[in-house]
Order: sequence, then C-alpha cells, then structure tokens
Amino acid sequence: MVNLIVKIFPLAAVLVSILACIRPGRLAPLGFLIVPMLGVIMLGMGTTLSVADFVAAAKRPRAVLTGMALQFLLMPLLAFAIGHALGLPKEQFIGLVMVGTVAGGTASNVIAYIAGGDVALSITMTACSTAAGIVLTPLLSSLYLGQTVHVPAWAMFQSILLVVALPVSLGVVVNRLCRRHTALLNKICPVVSVVGIVFVIGIVFARNADTVFQCGPLVVAAVILHNLSGLAAGYGCARLLRCDKRTAVTIAIEVGMQNSGLAAALALKFFGGASALPGALFSIWHNLSGALFASAVRRFIAPRAPEK
Repeated sequence: MVNLIVKIFPLAAVLVSILACIRPGRLAPLGFLIVPMLGVIMLGMGTTLSVADFVAAAKRPRAVLTGMALQFLLMPLLAFAIGHALGLPKEQFIGLVMVGTVAGGTASNVIAYIAGGDVALSITMTACSTAAGIVLTPLLSSLYLGQTVHVPAWAMFQSILLVVALPVSLGVVVNRLCRRHTALLNKICPVVSVVGIVFVIGIVFARNADTVFQCGPLVVAAVILHNLSGLAAGYGCARLLRCDKRTAVTIAIEVGMQNSGLAAALALKFFGGASALPGALFSIWHNLSGALFASAVRRFIAPRAPEK
C-alpha cells in the first residue's frame, strides 16, 4: 500500500497542478494551510528518526560541506550561465540569479524523505545553508548583480524553527516514546507525507496560477533548466566525490530545490515585480520536479534497501 501511494505520487502531483491552474479558486484561499501542513509532514518525518540519526549526520561534515558548496557555488553560476545563454531580459535574468543565490527550501526535506534519502542529513543541510545564506546571499548578489540585498535573518530563523526544528524534534520524541509502534509509523508516515505535499503543491499552483500564464517560454525554459541542472549536477558531483547513492540523492535534492519564495520576495523588494517572476515560477516547478525525481530515484537508483 505504501509503495503504491509513493509510486503514484508524481502522477497525483501533475494532476493536482493542472486542476489547480484550471480552477485556482478552489485551492488558492487555503494558502494559510501551507505552513501548518509542512509542520505536520515534518512531524511525521520526525517520528521515523532518532537522535542517533542526527548524530550520524553531524559526524559527516564532508557531506554537509559538499552540499553547501554546490548550493552556493554551482546554483548561482548555473543561473548566470543559463540566463545569458537564453538571452533573458534584464529583470528576469536578475530574478533567476537571485534564485541561485539562496539556500535550500524546506520542501527539499519532504522530497528527500519520499525519495528514500537521508532525512537527518537533509534537515541538517537545510539548517546550515539557511544560516550561511544570511551572509552568502548578499555577497553572491553583489558579486553577480552588483547590488547587495538585505536578507531577513530573523524571519528565516523563525521559519526553520517553526516549520522544521520544532516539529521534527517533537517527532523524534514521539518515536522514542512509541518504539513498539515503529513499524506502524513507518507505514503511515510516507502516506501522510505524500498526501500532504500533493496538497501543498496544489495550493502553491493555485496561488500562483497567474504567474504561470504571465511567464514567457524563455523564463519557463530557464527555470526548468536551472532546477534540473541543479538536481543532475548535485547528484553527479556528489558521486564523483565518492558519496554513496543515498547521500548523493540527498545532496542533489538539497541543491536543486531552492528557497525560491525568499528569492522572489528579495527580487520584488530590490529589483521590481518582473524580477520576482522566476522565483515564483521556480516555487511552482521545483515541487513538481521534486515529485518526479523522488519517483525516479525510488525506481532506478534505490538509495535505501527495499522495505520488507
């Protein structure tokens, strides 16, 4: 049952996305549920983890540093190169580069879980890259765009605390107190995660339906290329650096799935409305591509042993 639900995840994500674009009025008003839903999903993921998992992640600084290096060196460079190669208009070029300069997004943790990646490592990388982004995003924007942006450090800290740290910590406590029910939790949590993230994808698409229709083909192509290049290069570079498959999958997801909501907000504030389009479109697309990537990983790469 669990494997079936995970397998139909990408199809469900595609269908919900299409319906959300056709009838955005049904899901768009539910935007206030996105953060609580992510919190519930992270709580469920936490019930499959233990303190030992995070201790193991902390003992692998090379994997964390590899992910962060690719995040802040590769993604802005890819955005810069793709934007120039496609000849994007100035405002949209700026927006694409801003997507490349930010840290990984919370959704990467959910996709890593569904893909069978190392969730503790994914959460650790998200927290570390978010902290580093407070300094690195302004520096990278100055380097690539010639203008320094102000990153809302406190808001980023609150987001990580409320959406990731607290729910996951509570889940770890539940896991410790309910060890006799571990098998049941391992069956329920993937279902909750898949249903929850499909619901979130639908709301995101519905709330940004106008953005989909406003963006020209060049912007759409640039965003898709940027995201897919990040996923492919993240996995390939990690494997070249002799990371095991499960770690490489986790790094690929963390690198390819950006905090594009932050990128859109920063672009809107410092560069204008047109510059926010790539970030808004990336927020829509990377959830869909993440679903497809997770399904492909479970089918062809198999980063963890199959369930018994």
